[in-house]
Amino acid sequence: MTYSVDVTVRGYELDTQGHLNQAVYLQYAEHARWELLRDAGVPQEKLLAEGVGPVQLEVTVKYLRELRGGDRVRVSCAFVYGPGKTFEVRQRITKEDGTVAAEIDAVGGVLDLSARRLIADPAGRLASLAEKPELLGIGTD
Repeated sequence: MTYSVDVTVRGYELDTQGHLNQAVYLQYAEHARWELLRDAGVPQEKLLAEGVGPVQLEVTVKYLRELRGGDRVRVSCAFVYGPGKTFEVRQRITKEDGTVAAEIDAVGGVLDLSARRLIADPAGRLASLAEKPELLGIGTD
């Protein structure tokens, strides 16, 4: 399942060329991930209370089109699980006209905050905490 949030590019996020600063694309992606977790019933406070937290282990950004102040974009987010301790996070930033401005692909995991180790079954752990695990791509096969 793909989840998304809408964002408007703000003037203070622009670089000297007048387009969205490259680092802000990552902030938009992180905002979408946290909103997804919150809407699935796994807000940051709940994760901390359970002694776990999501971690990003690797990220690749492909900048495809510039974004300018006032542009409205949709930031999508989908978690894709496989075997092992990690999962993929696939995100796209899309302009209102349907043009993809950036593709952000990452590898994530769920960290046991006491042991400081990745949890063996991240999908299972997130499912046990979530009120809406289907938003996290769990149990939709």
